Amino acid sequence: MRCIREITHAYFQKHQLPYVVEEFDVRQKNEVPNASFDIYLSSGGPGSPFDEEGWEWEHKYFKLVNKLYLQNQEAAPENKKFIFFICHSFQIACRIFRVGNVCERKSTSFGVFPMTKVEGGLDEPVFNALDNPFYGVDSRDFQVIEPNRDVLEDMGAQILAIEKERPHIPLERAIMGIRFSSEMIGTQFHPEADAVSMRKHLLEEDKKKQIIALHGEEKYNEMIDRLEDPDKIMHTQATILPTFLDIATANFK
Repeated sequence: MRCIREITHAYFQKHQLPYVVEEFDVRQKNEVPNASFDIYLSSGGPGSPFDEEGWEWEHKYFKLVNKLYLQNQEAAPENKKFIFFICHSFQIACRIFRVGNVCERKSTSFGVFPMTKVEGGLDEPVFNALDNPFYGVDSRDFQVIEPNRDVLEDMGAQILAIEKERPHIPLERAIMGIRFSSEMIGTQFHPEADAVSMRKHLLEEDKKKQIIALHGEEKYNEMIDRLEDPDKIMHTQATILPTFLDIATANFK
């Protein structure tokens, strides 16, 4: 949340746009915004995308997303509503739109990993300034796999990125980004994450042991090095959400 706040405030101040930001504690207090906002940034977890299935907040959140999606199909350009779904919210959005199989991973993914641009991601404006592969902060116990191609085609949605391609491992690569519509996009990784806080997390003893157990000490040290590389996490943070905001605010500039 700190990173989302900092990116948002820095963006609007830089571009000298008048703005009001409101925060909603969706899962703890059932605070779901109405449809009057221009831009929605839907944050990550923690937790399972199924533990609170059927709860009041989930019903209200599903209703909001569906309403905005349908509203956008008929709205004039200046009235479009833009949403960015992050991690847990991305999993929930995939459940709402039924675009793939949301399921538990065999093990936790936590660290800094390469993401491979595929399909729509090769021409995605929000990803244009990123290399292929690019690097993102991953923190999850769940994944989206087995894309429903019929639903994606009907929606005009496109898969943007997947986990690092590893042909020698017999596991389907998780989907790491989807453009659901011209106004709605989401990533399984955390585009808002900054190198400073991520480094702090990686240096925590329990996280360090967990990553070394899963990936080895060499990979752990590589993750630490990546955080200091301006072309990796720093570049991802400086690119994705600001570019999304460029698109979402184009009618206000």
